[in-house]
Amino acid sequence: MRVDVGTGLLDEARYVPSPNCDERPDAEISVLVIHGISLPPGEFGGPFIEELFTNCLQPDAHPYFAEICSLQVSSHVLIRRDGEVVQFVPFHMRAWHAGESHYAGRSRCNDFSIGIELEGADDIEYAPVQYERLEQVARALIEAYPLLHAERIVGHCDISPGRKTDPGPTFDWAALRSRLSVA
Repeated sequence: MRVDVGTGLLDEARYVPSPNCDERPDAEISVLVIHGISLPPGEFGGPFIEELFTNCLQPDAHPYFAEICSLQVSSHVLIRRDGEVVQFVPFHMRAWHAGESHYAGRSRCNDFSIGIELEGADDIEYAPVQYERLEQVARALIEAYPLLHAERIVGHCDISPGRKTDPGPTFDWAALRSRLSVA
């Protein structure tokens, strides 16, 4: 898997453009943020994550959707339970994934981070294939963006403590770090 730095796209991802992005300020990409998402909460599969990130989520499709259908959010990448990689925002653009956030004394993490959503929930283990694909995506990003490295991979919970809990306690950080430390 590789990143085309000219287009900001992964060569092995299905591209579904999100309107919820904009130009980055003069800030180099230096952090990778791991998220967890399921729509409806605790349910997997279906079109709803893509619909949310492309502003097409219908409020009457599920009772929870009425609360969130007007949000304008996105992520750079989604890794589904079956390992499919979907890209919504080119990496050189700012995706709207982190919200109010801080990392290493800097605020506005969207400015300098890449957001990766894993289809999952805080209290449900992620699928082994998701870790495999996450490793592949992370390696491609580390190769493409010189300020990224394994120590700069954090959870949404780390940059927005008290506000966010994902990817949750079931996410196996040790396994990810071990995978990335092996060449």
